[in-house]
Amino acid sequence: MNRTVLPTALAPAAWGTTYLVTSQWLPPDRPLLSGVLRALPAGLIALALARRLPQGVWWWRSLVLGTLNIGAFFVLLFVAAYRLPGGLAATLGAAQPLLAALFAMPVLGDRPTRRRLGWAVAGVAGVALVVLRAQASPDPLGIAAGLAGTASMALGTVLAKRWGRPAGVGALAVTGWQLTAGGLLIVPLALAVEGPPPALDTPAVLGYAWLAIVGTLAAYLLWFRGIARLPVAAVSFLPLLSPLVAAIVGWAALGQGLTPVQVLGFALALTSVAAAQFTPARPEPALAKGI
Repeated sequence: MNRTVLPTALAPAAWGTTYLVTSQWLPPDRPLLSGVLRALPAGLIALALARRLPQGVWWWRSLVLGTLNIGAFFVLLFVAAYRLPGGLAATLGAAQPLLAALFAMPVLGDRPTRRRLGWAVAGVAGVALVVLRAQASPDPLGIAAGLAGTASMALGTVLAKRWGRPAGVGALAVTGWQLTAGGLLIVPLALAVEGPPPALDTPAVLGYAWLAIVGTLAAYLLWFRGIARLPVAAVSFLPLLSPLVAAIVGWAALGQGLTPVQVLGFALALTSVAAAQFTPARPEPALAKGI
């Protein structure tokens, strides 16, 4: 297993705390504000530390990647988190390996193997066993937001793998470009739709600080480094860890129990993540075109 896997896996593990922080500490019905305060401060800190601005084509590439990985993704993530039970939102996010495999075909010329698709389906099933509840009541807008957010980040991951980084530019600068671009895109939308931000109490300030510093700046720095060094098929499975961490946090912080079925789901999802990190000794047949 590549040594880059473990630090990269810390990123989705940190993202797994988003549902708890959103539901327990943040002001209600403010998905756009939450997206801004999570992305923009982290991006500005990264820019100040890196002291590098994009050059040439990297201005529009940063805008595209910032929109897909940050701006659109954060807004849709928070809409789903506010409108859906956490388990249902997390299960929709678990579709990322399948969507990444779909996008990798035209963008990277990488046709998925049956093995990869099989483990992707197993990962979704494992996450569903862990986080879905019988009393979950689907909200159509929340489901659409969850799927669109997952697709946005899957495409952003594939494009980031294709474009890489400019020569001589580190991951901190590229992370800052994307976070700042994504955060700035949300600002006018947040003001138009939600109005001026409300007064924030201490839990909200601490919640946004956690999401911005740990769940965004540190997490995305590790994530973009991992994208540059790992195959897209391997890295696209790591977000499955996010809903698993969310379930563990819910169990530890909120006293939510874990059933034997959930434990089975944990094992299935973790096995799919681990299996995606290994390359078979023999080449696998890719799915034929048109399938």
